[in-house]
Amino acid sequence: MKYNTLPNTNLKVSTICLGTMTFGNQNTEVEAHSQLDFAIEKGINFIDTAEMYPIGGNEHIFGSTERFIGSWIQKIGQSKRENIILATKIAGPNRGMAYIRQPLNFSKKSIHQAVNLSLKNLQTDYIDLYQMHWPERIMNMFGQRGLSKIDEQWKDSIFDILTVFDELIKEGKIKHLGVSNENPWGVMRFLMQSEKHNLPKIATIQNPYSLLNRLFEVGLSEICMRENIGLLAYSPLGFGFLTGKHLNGIRTNSRLELFPNFTRYTNENCYKATKLYQDLAQDLGLTVTELALAFVNHQQFVTSTIIGATSIDQLEENINAFDVMLTDAVLSEINKIQELIPNPAP
Repeated sequence: MKYNTLPNTNLKVSTICLGTMTFGNQNTEVEAHSQLDFAIEKGINFIDTAEMYPIGGNEHIFGSTERFIGSWIQKIGQSKRENIILATKIAGPNRGMAYIRQPLNFSKKSIHQAVNLSLKNLQTDYIDLYQMHWPERIMNMFGQRGLSKIDEQWKDSIFDILTVFDELIKEGKIKHLGVSNENPWGVMRFLMQSEKHNLPKIATIQNPYSLLNRLFEVGLSEICMRENIGLLAYSPLGFGFLTGKHLNGIRTNSRLELFPNFTRYTNENCYKATKLYQDLAQDLGLTVTELALAFVNHQQFVTSTIIGATSIDQLEENINAFDVMLTDAVLSEINKIQELIPNPAP
């Protein structure tokens, strides 16, 4: 296992981060613990979760993922907790999740409630990386192309948000700060306010990045490299599409069947592009999974790639893919497909 320094911190994180959004819905507590044990055995020391998980959650199961991780931490003991980099996220507004908290925003009260509940669920005294899951403001994300309007009612509260997180860092409840599903404007606003007021600087941005969605390369990649921010790449397999298993139709009980809101991964161009990547992988003696994960891992601006699985076999296949190295010639062939069918799943 290889490790990178989490930008602006002294933390060394594995280049693979275990994603956990299936824990509590698609995976039982026993299965979750098995995945966590297996990941640690393979050298993964970085775990990502969120207060809203599991995906496909509701008022009855939200928070289960954090609780499963918390019961696992209790099982392995607090001494081993020190070797784990634990990341979680606070939910933002406008996602139909009133059951989490009212109101869903980044006010001081909401942030404190969210942090304290996550600490309780995770059965830990501190969170290594605390992230805002998506922005408070209206912006184009989750497959939306373009921005037809801005939220005139939104108040730029980034200074206030950073002030609250500064207090929580000083209290020792969180160590470092990150954003998620952000764009260049938002990242630069956070950086500006941090520098201007000597407040905590964001260490990471967690955004989608894959062979089917390379939009991060435009704008955000330069910001990451110039401002020393690390990308935690999520959906590196395009919500499972880049495994190739859906090319003949969406598999029964797969994420794409269970969670139809993710239709951005199932349009015609995703099928066409995935088939081309699969053909390229076969020519190289690889699976399309190996090609897809190796591509993300190759990028200089990626600090860690988040992988999730519903079985140990899937997890092991994904981990092994990080041993694959891509040549310039292979990257050139990948770029030809990208030019032919650019970013079919934004």
